[in-house]
Amino acid sequence: MNVDGYRFAGRDGVELAYRETGSGRPLILLLRGFGGAGSLDAWADAFVEQGRRVVLPDFRGHGDSAKPHDPAAYPPDILADDGFALVEYLGFGDGDYDLGGYSLGARIVLRMLVRGAKPGRAIVAGQGLAKVSGPQGDATRRVLAALVDGVAVEPGSRDAPMAQWISKVGADPRALLHVLDSLVPTREDALRQITIPTLVAIGDRDERSDADELAALLCDAQFLRVPGGHDNAFAAPELAAAMAAFLAES
Repeated sequence: MNVDGYRFAGRDGVELAYRETGSGRPLILLLRGFGGAGSLDAWADAFVEQGRRVVLPDFRGHGDSAKPHDPAAYPPDILADDGFALVEYLGFGDGDYDLGGYSLGARIVLRMLVRGAKPGRAIVAGQGLAKVSGPQGDATRRVLAALVDGVAVEPGSRDAPMAQWISKVGADPRALLHVLDSLVPTREDALRQITIPTLVAIGDRDERSDADELAALLCDAQFLRVPGGHDNAFAAPELAAAMAAFLAES
């Protein structure tokens, strides 16, 4: 995959990064999960082959985007604000683009939709109703706080896999803690107001088993279960095929 890297400024001036590949109808993939989990390449390659221009942003606090340690740089819903800033920077009008995401990316897609984003179609994958509408990541917050404070996470504990993964991918735990604190729930009554055609997809072994309840709240949603758990369903061929077919309907 040939990808070009670019920079733009969030509405507050923080420097953010995105990559671009392909040509054709634009698709913004707010894809990566929290901390950068999930591969972009398989999705991007499939959509480029479909004749699309794919835009791949790095969230604030992630990847090549700025990772400020000042809590003031992470006000509530800042990742959605950054998404809107990117749409504006690229000059996309209502219906000019499609919007998709996995896990954290899916949560931000929904935040943008309830706040008035008007893509032609949307993809919400790897996310369920309880995570979207309820408390935001208490277990993850506990692990991040321990890493920031230099507290050892006991090997073999329930927190150990998360701590090991954060270290493995080289994520910045202080920045991620601020990102986590910026997330806000989306109420069910707001979800019911979403009219954009949306594909809601989830792995059949994902603990977010209430994704069907999320889909049921949306006005115009298709729901799909694909093979896999939360950490690998994004790579399921069935998901790639379903997304391509769904977007081709536009």
